[in-house]
Amino acid sequence: MTRIAIVGAGSIGVAWAIVFARAGHSVVMHDVSSARLSDAVAEVEQRAAMLRSFGLLEGSLSVSVAGSLEEAVADADHVQECVVEDLEVKRSLFASLDGLVRPSCVLASSTSMIPASRFAATLSGRSRCLVVHPGNPPYLLPVAELVPAPFTDPLLVERTRSLLSSAGMIPVLVRKEIEGFVFNRLQGALLREAYALVRDGVASPDDIDVVVSQGLGRRWSILGPFATAELNTRGGIRRHAQVMGPAYARMGAERGDHGQLTADLVEEVAAALAERLPRDQWAEHVEARDLALMKLTQAFA
Repeated sequence: MTRIAIVGAGSIGVAWAIVFARAGHSVVMHDVSSARLSDAVAEVEQRAAMLRSFGLLEGSLSVSVAGSLEEAVADADHVQECVVEDLEVKRSLFASLDGLVRPSCVLASSTSMIPASRFAATLSGRSRCLVVHPGNPPYLLPVAELVPAPFTDPLLVERTRSLLSSAGMIPVLVRKEIEGFVFNRLQGALLREAYALVRDGVASPDDIDVVVSQGLGRRWSILGPFATAELNTRGGIRRHAQVMGPAYARMGAERGDHGQLTADLVEEVAAALAERLPRDQWAEHVEARDLALMKLTQAFA
């Protein structure tokens, strides 16, 4: 059993507490606000009850609270920081954590945007610092971005990956630090275009949400954008890029993005897809996609 300290008892802190406690780990939560900490305990129980009602949780959760930061992290193996998205706040907190925890303790931030190099680079224990950014809520969206800094110890990255996997998460390694990582780069791109479509009078906010929730979102819940393109066109993603690439380039240029789908880039993606979706099984993969969509449609009915 790993000892987990959650620092920051907002919605993400509560969600992480459920993830780790559900996996059988001992979880201690701390927040600078005693009122928020008290509410967080009730929220954990409320959400746990909802998960049980859907058969997604069995048994009780071992989640306790600590009135001080020192008490919360004293024996921790892993600290998951979940405080406000503010660079100076994170710098101050990580400096404190670095002086409080054991040398072997991992210090992970749930930040959505800020690379660890910006708040942990000057710490003596910086080699154990990294970002572990979840989708929200992580007890229902299992993907977690694992974002080490150049100074993060690779052994601790692997240890964190193992911890996340054992807790039912799907860790995705982000190979280089970049603002917003992968999750918010993709989410931000879609949201920027959605705002632009409303601004330009193309569609209403409600209709844009319908296109995503009832169209793109349903399909993306089964396949990502690359796999979707692979199965949408006979000939796979190479043919898709050939047919749709020029139009996508024109759309991008309208928004000031003049990047092109180069042959080398398309080939890199196509080669990766071939490992997961062999081209000679294209029809079978399309059928599997449709069966999954049928099950999803049935669940929504």
